[in-house]
Amino acid sequence: MNQPTSQQPEITPRGGSISVTPQAVEAIARQTTKRGTPDASLRLGIRGGGCSGFSYVIEFHDGEPHARDRVFSYTAQDGSAVRVVVDPKSLIYLSGTVLEWEQTLMRQGFKFANPNEKAGCGCGHSFSV
Repeated sequence: MNQPTSQQPEITPRGGSISVTPQAVEAIARQTTKRGTPDASLRLGIRGGGCSGFSYVIEFHDGEPHARDRVFSYTAQDGSAVRVVVDPKSLIYLSGTVLEWEQTLMRQGFKFANPNEKAGCGCGHSFSV
């Protein structure tokens, strides 16, 4: 394995993890119930683009995870299971991230607290590593 450089994060997909706050778990459970798809997963990822180089991707996924996806399971207060799915390439950049639920007078939604983020833009949806 190559030694990490300043351009490469010092993380690996196999050892990577994502944390989800209890408020975010509840928000995921509410949204899947509201959509009528209680078995859906929340898929997190990144894609190239945005004002800082990468942009975050959040989408509900009704199908089964892909074979190489990493699946993180959580339990909501009502006992329902919540799954968060991340593909291996995205996990390289999202490892150690905490997915939070933010609800203020000005904004309501998921927020990424990503320790690999070196710079971000004002919108909070794109970043660079």
